[in-house]
Amino acid sequence: MTSALTAEKKRYTYEDYLKIPDDKRYELINGELLMTPSPIPKHQSVSIELAFRIKHFATTNDLGKVFCAPCDVYFDEENVVQPDILFISKNRLNIIGEKNIQGAPDLAIEIISENSVYRDMVQKKRLYARFGVREYWIVIPEEEEIEIYLLKDNTYQHHKTHGKADTLESPSLKGLTIVLKEIF
Repeated sequence: MTSALTAEKKRYTYEDYLKIPDDKRYELINGELLMTPSPIPKHQSVSIELAFRIKHFATTNDLGKVFCAPCDVYFDEENVVQPDILFISKNRLNIIGEKNIQGAPDLAIEIISENSVYRDMVQKKRLYARFGVREYWIVIPEEEEIEIYLLKDNTYQHHKTHGKADTLESPSLKGLTIVLKEIF
């Protein structure tokens, strides 16, 4: 007689997540603990250039706060992520907690790395839509493109893809323009 052995996968919670040593980056998506390797230099260069421009625009116009990874965004007990860049509008600053962001940022930006394609383009895209992130950018350094998605009826609609030769205009942050040849 053979017996079927089934390995039960542990579902992690925010409490488990907080116990992890902070020498590596992790995210918690649907109860699954996922390690995030350190980004490569091109990823970091694109990230800092974008963050600098968004931060400057938001500060100059008194629009809200900009944060960069690692910064936890807590959606619920089984979903805690660290977008590469996030923006929280002035009228929603109350979601900024002492230890994390407690709810959906207005804008989340993920910069694709070799190991993050599925996570950023599928898992996080679904998660951000589910929890109400209004605008989502997927930055693809290899293609020198930024895809912009807007939330409509709890799902993302593709708004526009910008290439290196373009000037990106954010639909949500009215007046924010970024010359992409300065980013890539």
